[in-house]
Amino acid sequence: MKIAVIGGAGVRTPLLVHGLSSSDLPIEELALYDTDQARLAVIGPLARQLAGRIVLRTCSTSAECIDGADFVFTSIRIGGIEGRARDEAIVLQHGIVGQETVGPGGFAMAMRTIPPMVRYAREIVAKAARAWIINFTNPVGIITQAVLQETGANIIGICDTPTELFHEVARVLGLQEAECYFDYFGLNHLGWLREVYHQGEPQLHRLWSDPDRLSDVYRAELFDRDFLMDLKLLPTEYLYYYYRPEKAVENIRRAGTTRGSVIGKLNTQLIADLGRSDADGVRIYGNYLAARNASYMQIEWASAASAPSSPWAALTGYDKIALAVVRSIYFNSSLIIPLDVLNRGNIRCLEYKDVVEVPCVVNNNGALPLNVGPTPDSVRDLIVRVKEYERLTTEAALSGNRDLACRALAANPLVPDTVTARSLLSDLGLT
Repeated sequence: MKIAVIGGAGVRTPLLVHGLSSSDLPIEELALYDTDQARLAVIGPLARQLAGRIVLRTCSTSAECIDGADFVFTSIRIGGIEGRARDEAIVLQHGIVGQETVGPGGFAMAMRTIPPMVRYAREIVAKAARAWIINFTNPVGIITQAVLQETGANIIGICDTPTELFHEVARVLGLQEAECYFDYFGLNHLGWLREVYHQGEPQLHRLWSDPDRLSDVYRAELFDRDFLMDLKLLPTEYLYYYYRPEKAVENIRRAGTTRGSVIGKLNTQLIADLGRSDADGVRIYGNYLAARNASYMQIEWASAASAPSSPWAALTGYDKIALAVVRSIYFNSSLIIPLDVLNRGNIRCLEYKDVVEVPCVVNNNGALPLNVGPTPDSVRDLIVRVKEYERLTTEAALSGNRDLACRALAANPLVPDTVTARSLLSDLGLT
């Protein structure tokens, strides 16, 4: 088996390589490519050190990397972390949440990223027609939709946000996560957990009847307990930006920095440390992961840093889900995993070809979405509006039409009006 990584100089690549090399997959070759060849020359040796028995090659062209691959991971960041930090700062000046996947920050990321991702997907279809694309690239839902719409490539979008919520809910309820079925639906970074089943019995009534236990689900006080009790759904953490945008803006302004800026500094230090001739790469990288994980959402939530866990204890986040998807496809094991895939009439208020985030049965036929039933009235309008924004953003990025870009950005629920959208387009350099 050959696995290719487009965006192989990314800071999570060594962790991904570590997980793949520790798995039971018959991987013979790992190929890494990145447009930033200088950074790839720094990340590559550490990844090679963690690859174990697997042959790891760094490639100078995407074609060389992709050729003959069985799976292609895509994890690109056009404009780098500096672009994210700049977007977040500009958006914050307009009194809007600065974040790379939602609001104007997510829009700017999508506009920059869709055209090159579509080009990569076409190259993958040409060089490795049967390969599955496992897409990490943010904003995952929009990127996956653009690639499917334009190329028909075998692509699956992955995100760790739903499974992180599942884990916390199972913990609070005292249940084994593997023994539960999680009734989840939505879009990427816009999803809700409707019910948890254990041995065929619904479990969330235990939270609705115990407000103190309900509060323990989230790592910070993201949502008002009375609001959740009335909603009778558990939102993923990114709904914080839609339900409490003013609070998020207040917290970021008080912090005097943004998540993108914090990560940028961590990344710069990591690359500098790894570049030293006497560097202990594994130790340096482990410390980096611990610092990054501990700072997650700390600014937006105004919460204290969490205690860092051992970054090598097990794969976490995107990397863990990517490995689970690849294993389930290769071994035809039919695991149920929440993924970003074609709707196919599943969420009825959306179009057939929309990309949604729902539980899927994953086997050698790909990711097959399970039916999630009717969308609750309390969230339907938000899902419909965000998906309309995503469709318009995809069209704007592919066409380069400024008027359509303005219309798309104005459709975002976090953007108040067309005047603000025009101003943001100019300030973000998207005119």
